Amino acid sequence: MAAVTPAPVTTAGSVTAVLDDAVRATPHAPAVRDATGAWTYAELDTAARSVTHSLIRAGVRPGDRVALHSRNRRELPAVLFGAARAGAALVPLSPHLPPAGLSSVLADAVPAALLAPADGRSALPTVDCPVISLEDAVSGPAQGSGPDAASPDGTALLIYTSGSTAAPKGVVCPHRAVDFAARAIAARLDYRADDVILVGSPMSFDYGLYQILLSALAGAELVLTDADDPIGMLRTLRASRATVVPIVPSTARMLVRLARRGEPPRHVRMFTNTGAALTAADIEALRTTFPCSAVVSMYGITECKRVTVAGPDADRERPGTVGTALPGTTVRILDEAGRPVGPGEPGRIVVSGPHVMSGYRGAPELTAERFDRDPESGEPRLHTGDYGHLDADGHLYFHGRRDDQFKRRGVRTSAIEIETAAAGVAGVRAAAALPPEGEYDLELAVVTDRSADAVLAGLRELLEPGKVPARCHLVEDLPLTPNGKTDKKRLRELVQPETGSAQ
Repeated sequence: MAAVTPAPVTTAGSVTAVLDDAVRATPHAPAVRDATGAWTYAELDTAARSVTHSLIRAGVRPGDRVALHSRNRRELPAVLFGAARAGAALVPLSPHLPPAGLSSVLADAVPAALLAPADGRSALPTVDCPVISLEDAVSGPAQGSGPDAASPDGTALLIYTSGSTAAPKGVVCPHRAVDFAARAIAARLDYRADDVILVGSPMSFDYGLYQILLSALAGAELVLTDADDPIGMLRTLRASRATVVPIVPSTARMLVRLARRGEPPRHVRMFTNTGAALTAADIEALRTTFPCSAVVSMYGITECKRVTVAGPDADRERPGTVGTALPGTTVRILDEAGRPVGPGEPGRIVVSGPHVMSGYRGAPELTAERFDRDPESGEPRLHTGDYGHLDADGHLYFHGRRDDQFKRRGVRTSAIEIETAAAGVAGVRAAAALPPEGEYDLELAVVTDRSADAVLAGLRELLEPGKVPARCHLVEDLPLTPNGKTDKKRLRELVQPETGSAQ
């Protein structure tokens, strides 16, 4: 059983063509905005060419890597397109990385140049390459940038994973795969030229980064803000009259909590979600607070960008679905022996198609473990490390990562199954399950006003005994990674002191 959407996707082969097409079509349309100002597509193009010239003058050559360390601001799209025109791969660095983590990623990436805001350069570690301020990079001469050096087979992006389950890995993303992924997602989401896309996720998270491409493909306006400042984000959402808002669950909850205090923002037409699943309560709260909005659930992984996209409000008919495969790609569910399983049967999620990336930088063994060729089509194939099932119509349901799967008291389950059940207990606003580890049994952390005993009692009505956690811990908030996912390593440290006692 495979989820296949055979519709063709027309690609140009490189990300620079995305901006070129937008400039030709609507040069004077608004392209990108932040708190300090805005650019049209023609102005963005000029800024991008200035970046290309700055990089070439600094000695950057095709095939090099260019690192970027910044919070969201309107220069970032110019850096993406400018680096691509220079033939260099952009390495977006998380602004949340601690100094040691930042140094580690830079040592692995070996950039030929590093771009950062002028007021942020002093916080950077010492690097053996030119450090260029964003302000200088976008304001210099646009002439002398030379011809477009982007190649379909060249590397457009080197994206380091968040490291939530292991050390960060650099995913090598060729132009051809990035361009295909962006256009396939655009075909499914159908952004419009009159849309205003509000993005608070950092550009180091591919969910935020690809919004640059999706907005340009539609000729829409991208508005950059910072999800770390939810009050400011909501203020920008209202002032810009945003119509599309990509979110993760933690952002959704904060926006709902704040937006309830004023007039309902009826201009938002769509929320998209990935990274972690929205609970049914989260989705209902979004629909109530933003009464003209639809909710689109998706499933993706950096190693192929996006896997599936659901239709707007698909959860009403198929609760829990994360949608069907992108156009031109295939999703299969395999058992542990590598054999396809039937509809409704759980197994390993495996993805084939032109959006599968090239592997991990400097890690041939790990690359060989995760990436191969589909034996039927010969297309690049990715073993995601995630588990799920397909229904008879090809809709995917996500069960969790390999690390989330475990057997307890003879019963196989997953953290996501327990978290979903906990979210269905009255009064629970957020939940995270910690699988058994060492001396500790299955644990649950919840954000709620109810008692731990009441939550466990509610779970006993929803789950079989072997799946009910041994302890429930009450927390004010779940710790999050920079990408908005629950930081389970930190959570385990918070709720499991030496005694492991319940809170």
